[in-house]
Amino acid sequence: MSKNKRLTPKQNIIKGLIKENPTFVLILGMCPTLGTTTSLETGLGMGLSVLFVLILTNAAIASIRKIVPSEIRIPVYIVVIALVVTLLEWLLQAYVTPLYEALGIFLPLIVVNCIVLGRAEAYASDNTIFDSIFDGMGMGLGFTLGLSTLAFTRELLGTGSVQLLGLTLFDASSAASFLVQPPGAFLTLGLLIGIINTVRIDREKKKKAIMDEKIRLALIKKQKKQKRNN
Repeated sequence: MSKNKRLTPKQNIIKGLIKENPTFVLILGMCPTLGTTTSLETGLGMGLSVLFVLILTNAAIASIRKIVPSEIRIPVYIVVIALVVTLLEWLLQAYVTPLYEALGIFLPLIVVNCIVLGRAEAYASDNTIFDSIFDGMGMGLGFTLGLSTLAFTRELLGTGSVQLLGLTLFDASSAASFLVQPPGAFLTLGLLIGIINTVRIDREKKKKAIMDEKIRLALIKKQKKQKRNN
C-alpha cells in the first residue's frame, strides 16, 4: 500500500475485522482455519497466536525495510517470521502447555501462513512501524474473529456445548457430531461465508440505491435550475 493512501489506526482495525477479513472475505489461511476450529479454545488460541506474530513481524519488518536489499527481502522476512514463531512456541510450551499440544503442527506452520507473509510484503515493507503495528493488529483480530466464530459454531452444534465458556445448549447425543469432523469444517465455513456475503452484498446494493437516488434528485434539481435560468 502506498504512503499516499495512509490509513488511520481505526481504519486499519476496521479493515482487518470487516472489509478485508482474512477468513470470510479474503479466504486466506485456510489450513489453520479448518484444522484448529474443532473447539473455541483451539480456534481462539490459534487466532491470538497469529495476532501476536503479525504485530511483532510487521513492526520488525517495518523497522528494517530501508536496509534490506529488495533482492533478498522475502528470505529475510521469512527468517524474521520464523524467529517470532519460535519465540511464540517457547512461550506457549512453557506457560500454556495444553494449548501448545492442542495446536500441534499448526503452530510452526504460522511461518508459512500467507496472511503473515502477505502483510509483511504488502504493507509493512512500505509503511511506518506505527502503521504496520495497527495493520497487523487489524488483520490479526479479523483472523481471530473468523476462527472463533467458526470454532464456536462447530463446537456448539457438533457437541451441544462450548467448554471454554461453560455453555451447554443440548445433550451431545442430539448434536450434529459430523460438524467437528473435517467435512463439517468445510460445510460450516461455506455456510458462514455465504451468510456474510449475502448480508454484505445486500448492504452494498442498498448503499448504491441510495446514492443513485441522490444523483437522480441532484440532476432533476440541476435541470429545473437551468430551465429557470433560460
